[in-house]
Amino acid sequence: MAVRKLATSARIFRWLLLALLVAGAAAFGEPRLEFSVHEGLNTNAFLRAGDVAAHLVLRSGREPRLLIAFPAGDSGVAVWFEHRGRPVTWRLLTAPEPIHARDDHGRALTGIVAQVSSDADDVRIRQAVLSSIRVIRDYEQQRRLPPALEAPLTVEDRTLLWSRDRLDGAAGYRLSLEITDGRVEGTHLYAGSDGKLRVRITGLTGEPALTPLAGDELLNGTAAADPSARNTLSFLAYRQKLLAGSWRFDTYFGRDTLMSVRLLLPALARPAVENALSSVLERLSPQGEVAHEEDIGERAVLDHLERDHTRSAAPVYDYKMIDEDFMLAPVASAWLLGRGSRDDPTQSSARSFLAGGISAADGRRTTRGAALLGNLRYAIERAAGFAAHPAARNLVGLKPGVDVADWRDSEWGLGGGRYPYDVNAVLVPAALEAASRLYASGLLTPYLTPADRALFARAAAMAATWRAKAPPLFDVTVSHAVAAHAIAAYAAAQSIPAQPALAALGNGAVRFHALALDGEGNAIPVMHSDEGFALLFGEPDGAFIDRIVQALMRPFPAGLMTRVGMVVANPVFCRPSLQARFGRNAYHGTVVWSWQQALFAAGIAHQLERGDLPPSVRGHLLDAQRVLWSAIEATRSISNSELWSWSFGNSRYEVAPFGARAADVDESNAAQLWSSVYLAVRPFLKEPAPARR
Repeated sequence: MAVRKLATSARIFRWLLLALLVAGAAAFGEPRLEFSVHEGLNTNAFLRAGDVAAHLVLRSGREPRLLIAFPAGDSGVAVWFEHRGRPVTWRLLTAPEPIHARDDHGRALTGIVAQVSSDADDVRIRQAVLSSIRVIRDYEQQRRLPPALEAPLTVEDRTLLWSRDRLDGAAGYRLSLEITDGRVEGTHLYAGSDGKLRVRITGLTGEPALTPLAGDELLNGTAAADPSARNTLSFLAYRQKLLAGSWRFDTYFGRDTLMSVRLLLPALARPAVENALSSVLERLSPQGEVAHEEDIGERAVLDHLERDHTRSAAPVYDYKMIDEDFMLAPVASAWLLGRGSRDDPTQSSARSFLAGGISAADGRRTTRGAALLGNLRYAIERAAGFAAHPAARNLVGLKPGVDVADWRDSEWGLGGGRYPYDVNAVLVPAALEAASRLYASGLLTPYLTPADRALFARAAAMAATWRAKAPPLFDVTVSHAVAAHAIAAYAAAQSIPAQPALAALGNGAVRFHALALDGEGNAIPVMHSDEGFALLFGEPDGAFIDRIVQALMRPFPAGLMTRVGMVVANPVFCRPSLQARFGRNAYHGTVVWSWQQALFAAGIAHQLERGDLPPSVRGHLLDAQRVLWSAIEATRSISNSELWSWSFGNSRYEVAPFGARAADVDESNAAQLWSSVYLAVRPFLKEPAPARR
């Protein structure tokens, strides 16, 4: 790391003084939002004030780090310190305050300043990164930084300053550490006389600010009075898009947007739903695929340098996932046709929404209706092969050369599978049914061609084939004796009790749906939480529902339930080598994701709203609801984060924040969009609907 010394401190202090003198300007007139979350090794402080939105993360432990993430341009600044033998503890002394400054070219910068302290006698700086959050995320995981993104360090007296423009010459990023108690020797910081190191950290970005969604533009009067969930959603909600999570996913993700809208639908105000759906429609590929993620700001510049050797900052969209392509239809249908929100649109306002103009990802001007039709057309055509010849080889599989497909998008999230259960057994038929309903409603009429009419007329029959033929391909049956032996062996290996799981096993075989099929159509026998999709996006018969409830609500490792939540995967019936891929340190292993519990809870409530289920099935659903919500309530303090793991001691499961242990493959976001959905997801308490005729 290059270090430059200045003869005087004039440059640094002129910059800082300007920043502090113009602090606090409010551009949008929205109420100030500030809150903090302590989770594992991370202290998180969030601020949104006027045109400033920022998330300060103090990471303690043996790999200390200071980081500021900005929703503006999905940008950030961060500094890592060398590994320590003794853990370091960072403390937040003063909450972040907004600041405004100008760079050497007079261009506006926005950011925050805060005071922090450390209990370490000394820390040595390893690396600072000022760029896109994607770049910072990659450095966190791989410890590699493109040389072109190195920011020079200037040190004078007790202040360290990193400053660089964006690669395309646009206004860039600034990070300064002013030692207010202690001293600096090069990149070595020493504590003051009382053994504390105190630092004023300032971070700024030149990326353009987003416009917040707040107040009655965001939530209606039915939303739960949950301050933590409201804070999380408010920080992540903007007119341009919803952000998936902070700090690591501070921009648009298609799946996160769609699932959050669907689960929050009863509580979202109409502008929030329409802005969110518009953000998805604007980013569709010309073929109608839903964009998974966007690269913007400097990450987009890097992409263009690699692809076409230009320094364009035009957004780059990723279309590698397959679940999102079939998620848009049922979510859009639920909104446009009025399926559960107090602010459901009338047919007139739905038509007006669809007629509205948007700029497509390829630069064309089109309408929302035409864009939605393109996605529906893509979903029907993609589903046609299996509908005509229902064999495993005709299911919707991962795209060529891609190893991920759905929300379980880590390397082993699908256990090496190529055909995910959630996509094929649930989302494809749900998309076909939604397309059929939208076609029948007449809302699509202005956008249809004669060929479309023939295509959409087949959608309902295709959906019936998928509903009947796809789920059985994922059937797994394990005899009672084999299951009992596997559960006992796995429990011993994990140092958890087997008896509650064995007692819940009953006398029959264990039956469940596999997480995925491999390339040859063989089941990957991992029990999973994705049955929540089946409960929310379908109306299966009573036997199907009982099978889901019986298999999954058993105590782990016979099922998925622990005191601290529903784990998203249970590999108890897999070979040991695959079991190791699904441990409690794996991103999609035997860990708890908040939104997956909410999905399952919403699915149970959806089924209980039916009036055509036998009393015995309703009883089992109510029992499942009680068990699930007991776990949800037990973990309320962490429910707005992305995921958590667990430990077992003193005869009980305990929450272990994900990312706090060296073996954890990543860290959890403290604010996750789809974890805020408990503002709308609640237990079913009403009487059943009248029986359907």
